[in-house]
Amino acid sequence: MPNPRRPCWWRGTRLRIQYPAAIYHVINRGNYRRDVFETTGAASSFVATLGEASTRFEWEFHAFSILRNHFHLALTTPIPNLADGRHRLQTTLAVRSNRFRAERGHPFQGRYQSPPVENAAALLRGVDPIHLNPVRAGIVPAEQVAQFRWSSLARFA
Repeated sequence: MPNPRRPCWWRGTRLRIQYPAAIYHVINRGNYRRDVFETTGAASSFVATLGEASTRFEWEFHAFSILRNHFHLALTTPIPNLADGRHRLQTTLAVRSNRFRAERGHPFQGRYQSPPVENAAALLRGVDPIHLNPVRAGIVPAEQVAQFRWSSLARFA
């Protein structure tokens, strides 16, 4: 039995909330706000890696948006495996990216954010901001958001 008075490495670290059929809005940003997806190849690799994670961990994607220095995902985990799947996703991407760039280290900063989404209605309200993220970032005008290549809007429309 752990001693409650003894300091632990995990104190202050909030546990991930995971349960079957959980819906999440996952967000992570490049280390030092650096551009992680600065090339077409980097973004394509991320999309491919998302597909691999979706198959391996049985995730259901509802929306995604990839910008130069961060990404947003809306997904459901039929099995409570967000932490394992996200670890695999970002580790695979880091290995591929570092190999391509002849670099070392973590491309993403700290802990990813993964606030749970309450229900399907809240998910529908959250998908639009994910798809409109490139407009808010000034990458594309609002009338061309459906053509933004690194978003799921065109795939799901």
